[in-house]
Amino acid sequence: MDVIEDSNSLNQADLLADKIIKFSRDTLLVNLRFLDAAIHQLIIQPEDELDTIATDGQYFFFNTWHILNNFQRQMEAITRDYLHVIFHCIFQHLFINKLVCQSCWDLACDIAVENAINDIGIQSLDTARQSKQMQVITQLKSSLRLMTAEKIYRYYLDKKTSEEELVSLRQNFYADNHTLWYVRPEKKGSTGERDQESTEVEPIQRSKGWGQSKHSRPTQELIDLWKQISERAQVDIETASKKWGDLGGGLHQGLNQLNREKYNYASFLKRFSVLGEAMQVNDEEFDLIFYTYGLKLYENMPLIEPLEYKEVKRIKEFVVAIDTSGSVSGQVVQAFVQKTYNILKQTENFFTKVNIHIIQCDAEIQEDYKITNPEEFDKYVQSMQLRGFGGTDFRPVFTYVDDLIKKREFENLRGLIYFTDGFGIYPTKKPLYDTAFVFLDEDYVDTPDVPPWAIKLVLSSDDVMEEGINL
Repeated sequence: MDVIEDSNSLNQADLLADKIIKFSRDTLLVNLRFLDAAIHQLIIQPEDELDTIATDGQYFFFNTWHILNNFQRQMEAITRDYLHVIFHCIFQHLFINKLVCQSCWDLACDIAVENAINDIGIQSLDTARQSKQMQVITQLKSSLRLMTAEKIYRYYLDKKTSEEELVSLRQNFYADNHTLWYVRPEKKGSTGERDQESTEVEPIQRSKGWGQSKHSRPTQELIDLWKQISERAQVDIETASKKWGDLGGGLHQGLNQLNREKYNYASFLKRFSVLGEAMQVNDEEFDLIFYTYGLKLYENMPLIEPLEYKEVKRIKEFVVAIDTSGSVSGQVVQAFVQKTYNILKQTENFFTKVNIHIIQCDAEIQEDYKITNPEEFDKYVQSMQLRGFGGTDFRPVFTYVDDLIKKREFENLRGLIYFTDGFGIYPTKKPLYDTAFVFLDEDYVDTPDVPPWAIKLVLSSDDVMEEGINL
């Protein structure tokens, strides 16, 4: 029988709900010591205007009667729901761009955290909804190698899942209200320090408005805080708590993807640029005083003219190697070349005359297309055809490029980027130029190791396909 709300017992009910939440929190701490910082991070706060539970990254808001009723039905439910909210924070699901499809993102985040909880396999987290989730999770795992919110979100977007179906699918994964993720205000004038006494006082004080508190911390500060907590949890999983690295598959994968080093591909390409002269006015070496003085002294005849050229750092010689083995996706490869071209063709990145080789290779060289100007690059992108589709061996490309250098095909080759989605045989000797191997993050749970002399660059398919999900 459900608990009936009585206004005379409201304060007592608040205290009882607060004790239940703290009991659930302690239960989690006993079983998941590596999450101690996260488990104790949220300030417990009752909220009348809320129907379930919610978080803004600082507070754990709860409806008192929701806690009491759920605890009466199944005491494990509150423990699981508290961990559900903690995982949202650890995975930083709540710090989201408002342009995202909210219903799809809500579903994706709830599935990701529920899957992570299921993978942990702790009996005190077992609830009735767990068995109802398996059909959806099994279907997703047959299509996705990584069960992160971003991958699940993209999966349902690509399937053009209707709003009604998204709501229906979420029923068995729902635990908390996500409203604050999309309407959270940026608080000004906050000291950024949590009141040490607030964790003891605030649980029995009502906030003045739904999700509002005079002690709210700035959003960026919360993002930085949970990033640190996530990184610490990952380290603990991979060291002192290694068994969770095996059992907590969803948690481990999620933290791996969240905390891996992120790269900006455009900035990365610029590291292969060289100094050269460009036909443009050099304002930095132009003395305006002498110029205007000449105009005044000799009547429209300057003493000094601005230089019509300047030294700039741009890409002049470059090699793009493409893995065309049987497992490669032609659509993704073409999108990668297109993205590379879009970056290079910008005036500040590209010299008028260049020497760029695009080499296709599986176990042997299939094609070498030389590009000397932006127009040729544009033509290649429009007519590009993949060749090969055999095995994977990286060595032929390096041998071929070394031969081109010996034949003086390159004057000062700065770098080679090898786009691949598979494992291959690496050269044992470091080449004379910088080398980067580019992988897509959805192709691997853990991307393959590269030689010490090479750079490993991991890009998302959203970055390569230039569609993004506005996260």
